[in-house]
Parts: sequence; C-alpha cells; structure tokens
Amino acid sequence: MSTQGPKVWERVPKRNLNFTGRADLLSALRKSINTVTAVVAQPQTLQGLGGVGKTQLAIEYAWQYRAHYDLVFWISADQPMLVPSSLAAMGPFLGLPPATGTEQATQRVIRALESGTPYRKWLVIFDNAEEPDDIKDLIPRGPGHVLITSRNSRWSDHELTIQVDVFKREESVEFLLKRLGSTMTVAQADQVADKLGDLPLALEQAAALLGRTLMSVEEYVRLLDEQTGRLLSLEKAPTYPQSMTAAWQISVSQLEDRVPEAVELLRCCAFFGPEPIPRDVFRRGNLSTGMRLERILSDPIKLTNALSNLERYALVKVEPSTRTLQMHRLNQALLRDETSEADRVDLRHEVHLLLAGPRPANPDDTTKWPFFDQLAAHLSPAKVVECDDSRVREFALIIARYLYVRGSYKQAQALLEEFIEKWTERSGERHAEVLVARQHLGNVYRALAMYRKAYEIDSNSLQMMRDSLGHEHSETLWAMGGYASTLRGRGDFLRAREVDEESLEAHERIHGKDDARTLRTRNNLAIDHALASEYGKARKILGEVYNQATNMDASKRFQLQAWSNLSRAVRLSGQFQVATDLSEDAYTYGVRELGEDHPDTLLAAKDHAVSLRRSGRLLDGLDLMRGTRARMDRLYGDEHADTMAATMGLSNALRASGELDEAREMAERALRHYPEVFGDDHPFTHACRTNLALVMRLTGDAASARDMNARALAGLDGRVGLEHDYAVTCAINLQNDLATLGEFDQARRLGEENYRRIQVYFTPEHPLSLICAANLSQDLRETGAKEEAERLYGETLKRFEVIMGRDHPDTLAVQAGERLNSDFDPPPI
Repeated sequence: MSTQGPKVWERVPKRNLNFTGRADLLSALRKSINTVTAVVAQPQTLQGLGGVGKTQLAIEYAWQYRAHYDLVFWISADQPMLVPSSLAAMGPFLGLPPATGTEQATQRVIRALESGTPYRKWLVIFDNAEEPDDIKDLIPRGPGHVLITSRNSRWSDHELTIQVDVFKREESVEFLLKRLGSTMTVAQADQVADKLGDLPLALEQAAALLGRTLMSVEEYVRLLDEQTGRLLSLEKAPTYPQSMTAAWQISVSQLEDRVPEAVELLRCCAFFGPEPIPRDVFRRGNLSTGMRLERILSDPIKLTNALSNLERYALVKVEPSTRTLQMHRLNQALLRDETSEADRVDLRHEVHLLLAGPRPANPDDTTKWPFFDQLAAHLSPAKVVECDDSRVREFALIIARYLYVRGSYKQAQALLEEFIEKWTERSGERHAEVLVARQHLGNVYRALAMYRKAYEIDSNSLQMMRDSLGHEHSETLWAMGGYASTLRGRGDFLRAREVDEESLEAHERIHGKDDARTLRTRNNLAIDHALASEYGKARKILGEVYNQATNMDASKRFQLQAWSNLSRAVRLSGQFQVATDLSEDAYTYGVRELGEDHPDTLLAAKDHAVSLRRSGRLLDGLDLMRGTRARMDRLYGDEHADTMAATMGLSNALRASGELDEAREMAERALRHYPEVFGDDHPFTHACRTNLALVMRLTGDAASARDMNARALAGLDGRVGLEHDYAVTCAINLQNDLATLGEFDQARRLGEENYRRIQVYFTPEHPLSLICAANLSQDLRETGAKEEAERLYGETLKRFEVIMGRDHPDTLAVQAGERLNSDFDPPPI
C-alpha cells in the first residue's frame, strides 16, 4: 500500500509509535467502513470505557489508511459548542468561499462533503463525542467516511458501533515489554497487566512511570494496592491529556452534578469484585432497614435511571444477555481509594447484604448454577468473611456448598478454611456457624480423599454439635451422616452402618420418611450395606430411594448418585446386563444434566465402563475407562481416590483384553497411592493388591502372586472377614496361584472352604459362586475326585450358559477348560 498522504491532512494527532496490538479491531473497523459502498456511507462509532484506547485506535486507523483518502480531518468533540467552528474551519480546504458566520460556513462544509465536491474520498473523525443529540445534525453523510469515538453506549442506537474493550492479556504483555524491554520479565509484565486490568491508558501510564523512575515492579504493585489514586496521578500517559486519576475524577464529577444517586450506586459497585455483578442483587426485595441505597433501590425508576447513566458514561459495562453490570477493577480501586475508612466499612457491609439477599435457596438446583457462579466471584473481593451478620454468613456457607456440589473442591476448601479461622477468632469454636462450616469442610476433605483430616474434623464437630445443639438437632443429624462417610473412608464399614442406622431412625422419627434428608440417609445406609457385601439389602433400598427421588423431583445430582448406586448394586448382585443398561442411562443423564466433567458424571462413567466389561463388551469398557481415567487425572490428579479407582479399573479392563504389560503398569501406579490415601490396612488397599497379584501371575510370576494374595487375604480377614466379597475374590485368585504352581491339594482345600462360605453368603447363581465352582471342579479333577469334578463342572457350565449367556467370555472360558479369575473395582464411598 502506498504511504503517500492525503491532499488535506488537518489536526490529526501525532501517531503513537508504541501502538501495540489491536490488529483485529483495526481490521474490523476497516471492513465495517468499507461494507457500505452506496452513495451515502454510514458513520462508525468506536465505543468503550474511558482509557481503552478509542482515540489511539482512531489515530492509528487514520495513519494506516491515509493513502485511501484525499482529505482527513480531526475534530475534538468533547465540547459540543466548538464542533460547528471546527467544521467551518474545513471551508478553505474544500475551496469554499468565505461565509458571513459560523453557522453558514458549517452548513456549506457539510453540503460539500455530502456532495463529494471537490473530494469523494474523505474521512472526518469526531473524537470523544459524548451525546449523540449534541452533534447528530453536524455529521456529514455522503460518499466519505465518518468515525466517532465515544464512551456513551447510546451511539449504538444511531450509528454502527464497534465495541472497544481492554487489551487481551497477550497484548498487554507485549505492550509493556516493548516499552520497558529487558528491565521487565514476562511474568512481571503479566502481574502488572493483571493489576491494571489490561486497561491501555493505565498500562501506558505505568510504562512511562516505570521507565522514567526505574521503580521496581514489586514496589509499583505494592503502591498500586496501597495508594492507587496517588500512584496513578503521578504520571500521565504521553499520548493522553490527563493522568488516569484525573480522567476518572472528571467522569465521576460530571455524573455527580447530573445524577448524584448514580454515583452513590457506583461507589457501592466499587466494593464488589471486578467480575460481572448480577442485576438482581439490586432488587427491592434485598433491602434492609438503614441501607444507604434504600432511597435508590426502593424506587425502580431511580434505579433504572442510575444504571442507565452509569452505562452512558461508560463507568460500568452492561451485558443484557446475562443481566449483569461490570466495573473495571482499576476504576473500583480509584473509587475505594478516595472513600473514607468509615464509608468503606458501610459500603462493604451494604455489598454483603446485597449479595446475601437474592441467593437461591438450594445450591443443588442446577438451573441456578449460573447465578451462583456470578455471586461466588464476589465473595473474596467483597471480604464477606469479615462480616458477622448471620444472613451474610449463611450466604457464604451456601456458596461454599455450591462449590462443593459443583465439584470445585479446592476452591470450597480454601473458602471454608478461611471462614473457620476468621469466625472462630470472632465468635468462638462452638458457634453454630463455625460448626456448620466445619461440617462442610469435612465433606470437602472426603471429596478430596483427605480421609485423615476428614475424620479429625468430623469426629470433633459431631461431638461439639451434640454438646452445643443437642443430639437430635438437624445439623447434628447431618453431621452424623458426614461422620459415617468418614468411617467408610477409613474402612470401618460396619461402624459406619451402625451410625447410619441410628441416624435413619432419628430422621424418620423427626422429619418423616418422605423428607429429602431422610432419603439421603437411606441412600447412605444402602452404601454401607454394599460395602459390607450385603448386595441384596443395598439393591432393595436403592431401588426405593431412586424411585422416591425421581417422584419427588430431588436434585439432579442426588438422582444421578442414587441411579449410579443402584446400577452398581445390581452389578455386584451379579446381573451384569441389567447393570449395563442402568449405568448407561445414568451416565447419559449425568452428561446431559451436570456435564461430562462433573465428579458424579465421571463416577457414573466409571461404573458404566465396569458394567460393560462385566457383561462381556471388553473393548467398549476399555475405551470408556481409558477416557474416564484421563479426564479424572486431568481434573483431580493421580493421587485422588476417584482417579486411583479409575486407574485400577483401567488395569482390570486392560488385563481382560489381554494387554498385560500395561495392565500391570496401571495396577502398580494405583497401588503407589492407596496406602498413602487410605492406609496400608484399608480393605481397598488389600483388595487392590489382589488385582496386582493377578496380573503378576498372568505375566509369569505365580510365586510372588501367591505370596501377595496370601498377605492380602490375611489383611482382609482382619478387616472385613473371610465371607466378604473382597476376601472371596482374593481367595479365588489365591486358589488359582496355588494351582498354577502345581499345589493342587492346597488349591482344593482353599477352594472348598471358599465355596462353602459363598453358599452361605451368596446365591448359587452369583458370579462369585459360579467362578469358584468352575475352578474347584478343576482342582477336584487334579486331586482324583473326577466324578465329583464332572458333576460340579456340568452343573456350573449350565448355570453359566443361562445366567451369563453362551457367548459371554467367562462361559467360553469354562467351555475351553480355562480357570477363571476375579477382580476388584473400587467403589466410591
């Protein structure tokens, strides 16, 4: 493109040689300006917050595309009364004769531009034109182009508008590094950009100050936190007429003269966080007696007018689609900086009450999650933790609960630990709100598989609640459920069952059988039964829980949990195909209602993968388990209990598919963490060792497998008893180890003992019973009891064909005379 300038180039400011980024906006502006090729082109408006670089963008456009124009004229429109004389000054450049007055000269200029005589290719820029009504009759409309810069969003009602926002972060970093070179690192540039909210004017001012004074970045950031206004008034940007502070104060002063209540609302907005503020926090229903904003919030017309003017002056950014408004973090800091300490306290408390006012009652309601997201973003910036008002603390705990049910466990942990520390200092450790916060934190610790911490806090909290609130207070009963869950995490399955049985009795007596809290307790008791390998009882209870949860329209999260728990109980009862259908429906529901990365959806995916494998669809189960494990690892890390369970499930799927080396690698990987997370003597740890031992035998190390299984069986005997599912599974594999080593007599004895126990605690049709019988028939044959062996083999094969199906891999293996193995898939607790 030619760099030759236009024939007339008047009043265009000097180009900023440090202009950085904005390539996308310049391209959009050029495309928009050239879209209309008719005789009359439509003016374009660059609109945005003060300091985002609208003027610089207009200057850069004029310089980059000057060769396309015969005339470029710049008009400062911040004082509307001077615009006519500025237009009249173009007369001589257009070859117009002298006029008798400014008005006549102005109209002649407008007519000349609109007629295209003497120039058709012209560009007129009205910079900082605030009110459309002030200059709309002075805008020429002809073959040339008009560009307007303004903070006022109302220009979009009159002209085509391009929104100019703050820099993208990479643009901010590039700008600072270009200005300051080797004196600033990328990390430091990112830190400064973050503190300044990527506002171009502030970045330019910061670069000028840092470059001139050699102030360190650390000192600059510290001063920005402590004395925002003073720091930003030290140095104006080289290409801007005022400092950041002065420009801001002028905007606020102009508004205060016209709509003082809007400034009061703006001062309140300064004490929210820099994220979008829900419009609903300013509803009349959120009013409390004595609030400073009462006069505004109680009058919807005044409130609407105040918000409208805040947007009009670009002091807030309004987003109609999400019904939010947003104030730039730097402007917030400037306004807070000039507010007295007493007023800061009042305004901050006002924000606390506004945030607490509109909260939805139930964070389990997924339809309210977007609103909870908006509220949660303001919790820390507004310093809600420092408020002693019970309504505000209740709101804070609801937000913590929301983060927990959404699966944002780390964020919930950080909040709750801060709540407990601050509230304990201010109210004492036995205050009801502190105790409730402790219970929430116990839930989060369990979700993060921090079982030792969970046990410490849950056991202490339960005792304090009983002492302070009474044994049958609703919060105490809730704490009992948490304590039982922690006992499950410690492997104390029977003790957990006792606690949940006691809790269920109290819930039914106090709240009734149809209460949601009672329903959740029954669900927990069913989990206890399943962990005690009482699958029939678990299945019966969970069927009732699932039906009741569906009928009463319980939360989507709880419905998914009940659905998944039911499918797991059905699978563990031995009905693999039914479990596959149930688990598929549950998983699909979770993806649709909660999202594929929600913790409960991932658990549903894991259960479905196990059911697919158990029903004989090995490759489908392997693919789903591999993908689920990868997502869990990405979200939680390798040492989380759910990731560990998926890793062990992946090992089982790989082994069943014949990929033994990777199966062993996955089993060893999971077992590195089980002793750390659950403890070396936890039932899950012993049972997972059985899985590793199985792969060890299949890869040729039967002796080591036998030794590992023997130790695991002894450990399981001590924790859950030999009749438990996990111990039966381990004994089946140990029997196979012995047979592989040629120790058939020992294998037969172990098999017979195990089979007798299975007959008592499991049905003859249960897969564990079938597997044990099939293997025992081989050991009977090897030890000379051929007639008994053939009888047991024939009966068992018929049961396999009826129960598992003729084409199931286990049925085919029995037909081929192969031994069958069993494995363990760690369930959630």
